[in-house]
Amino acid sequence: MKISINQASNFEGQQVTIGCWLLQKRGSGKIQFLQLRDGTGFMQGVVVKASDEALFETAKGLTQETSMYVSGTIKSDDRSQFGYEMEVDDIEIIHASEGYPITPKAHGPEFLMDNRHLWLRSKKQHAVMNIRNQIIKSTHDFFFENGYKKIDPPILTSSSPEGTTELFHTKYFDEDAYLSQSGQLYAEAAAMAHGKVFSFGPTFRAEKSKTRRHLIEFWMIEPEMAFYKHEDSLEVQEQYVEYLVQQVLANCSLDLGILERDTAVLEKIRAPFPRITYTDAVELLKEKGFDDIEWGEDFGAPHETEIANHFDKPVFITNYPKAIKSFYMEENPEDPRTVLCADMIAPEGYGEIIGGSERIHDYATLEQKIIDSGLNLDAYQWYLDLRRYGSVPHSGFGLGLERTVAWLSGVQHVRETSPFPRLLNRLYP
Repeated sequence: MKISINQASNFEGQQVTIGCWLLQKRGSGKIQFLQLRDGTGFMQGVVVKASDEALFETAKGLTQETSMYVSGTIKSDDRSQFGYEMEVDDIEIIHASEGYPITPKAHGPEFLMDNRHLWLRSKKQHAVMNIRNQIIKSTHDFFFENGYKKIDPPILTSSSPEGTTELFHTKYFDEDAYLSQSGQLYAEAAAMAHGKVFSFGPTFRAEKSKTRRHLIEFWMIEPEMAFYKHEDSLEVQEQYVEYLVQQVLANCSLDLGILERDTAVLEKIRAPFPRITYTDAVELLKEKGFDDIEWGEDFGAPHETEIANHFDKPVFITNYPKAIKSFYMEENPEDPRTVLCADMIAPEGYGEIIGGSERIHDYATLEQKIIDSGLNLDAYQWYLDLRRYGSVPHSGFGLGLERTVAWLSGVQHVRETSPFPRLLNRLYP
């Protein structure tokens, strides 16, 4: 009977066959321990010389990443994180791998990134991708269960929600087009039709990296909600992030263990989250000795880390100056210098994972903001239509998948969570 490694617990004491690769092996003159992987998990196979000398010699000669069918009996193993191992009684080699470059010795990050297509096979990278997969599943579960509809904005766009200085330019036949920075504007249109929507897709930023946390291509989850004020949106963000964290804790314990993640930090992530205004955050930084930040300037990674260190949960930094935020954000009625927005900063120095705001819903105000921002008014006529015909207060936010994966996994670099970032590695070492 052919099974996968993640099904082993259902077949204790039974004879099974697994299609797998050899991660590595160790042994002595009497026994060989084979570390097997099949894409669903990792399990040890044991070959005893006294039981079958020919099989033992086959096992002893296996090379790293050789593909094979391994047959044997599933046994419980309390010493293993996985809890099971296989007593092997047959090995059928499919392809003998020779000269696999990522050996069990230590390798530097540049070497591993240059071999990312193979590094994905390692235990830690496998664990990171499992956590990423859980976040994707939980995202869909959260929004579907809460009455949102998924929409798919275009990847090629004629305009940008953030301006044009960080866009990848291309041609759409005879017209200018750009790789999308965000699906937000299109999600706003969908929200006027369906009430609550979310998009989940790739976004692109043509900017030089400011820190190792920046990517030129990443995936973003962007909900938009009609009739939601800024405070309503903050509550959704809290609920969503709490849900993601708890789902990862519940379903990825093996992966978190492989990564040696301190789960006690994650277990504290329960709504509500603390909040601090941008103005108070600047004052806090100055009290802590930061002389490189003045009111009206955006925060860098060291500033965000210092602010986050005052809390044991994600923290909202609210009401940024309007001059450093996007044109579509609603003015803060309590302080017209600022807008109704918030960035959610993750603990442990992982930086901003969410940016959100209430959107301007007044036609004249938005039109003037587009003009003042130096944007092409004609290109935004369709966006203004949303305010011409039945405009309502509405809010939304965007969560960056890769940075969230990095935080929950506890990995050092955001780029480690992107499946094939060879180009990213070249541009942003």
